[in-house]
Amino acid sequence: MKSRHFCDSCTFLWLSTCFFTALGVSCARVDALKNAAAWEREAQNVTIVRDDWAIPHVSGKTAADAVFGVIYAQAKDDFHRIETNYLNSMGRLAEAEGEAEIYRDLRMKLFINPAEMKTKYETSPEWLKALMNAWADGLNYYLYKHPQVKPRVITRFEPWMALTFTEGSIGGDIERINLERIRRDHLGSVLHIPGF
Repeated sequence: MKSRHFCDSCTFLWLSTCFFTALGVSCARVDALKNAAAWEREAQNVTIVRDDWAIPHVSGKTAADAVFGVIYAQAKDDFHRIETNYLNSMGRLAEAEGEAEIYRDLRMKLFINPAEMKTKYETSPEWLKALMNAWADGLNYYLYKHPQVKPRVITRFEPWMALTFTEGSIGGDIERINLERIRRDHLGSVLHIPGF
C-alpha cells in the first residue's frame, strides 16, 4: 500500500511539473506576443542601412530608437557574443559553460550585484530608462523575429541588465582578482568544500 501511495505522489509531482513547465513556456510566448506589437512600433521608427562592408548605419527619431536599432543590428551580427558578454557581466557564465566558470561568476558578483542594478534602473532618470528599455526591446525583438536563434540562457532581456556590462577603463580591474585565490583561500574554508 505504501508503494502505491508513493507512485501516486510521484505521478502527481511529474504531472504538476509538466503542467507548470508548459504554463511557463506558454506564458513566455504570450508575453512575447503581447510585446511584439510594441516592438513592431519601435522598429518602424528605426532605419538600418548596411554599407559595402556590412557596417550598420542606424538612424531613428529619438536616441532610444537609435539604441533599439544598434543593438538589433549587433544581435543580427553576433547574438551569441552579446549573450556571453551579459552572462559574464551578471556572473551567470557557469549556467551556459559549466561548473568550471563558477569562480569567475563569483568574482563578477563581487563587482556587480543584480539587485543593486535593478534598483539603479528603477531610480534612473526617465531619459536613461528609455535608453535601457530600448536596449532590452531591441534584443527581445531580435529573438522574437529570429526564433531559430536559441539563447544558451537568457531568453528575455530586462532593461536593468544593460547596467551590468560596462567595459572600459573606468572602475576596478576585475581581472586582477585571482580566481585560484578565491577558490583556495575563501570558498574552500568558508563553504567547507572537500579537497580544499
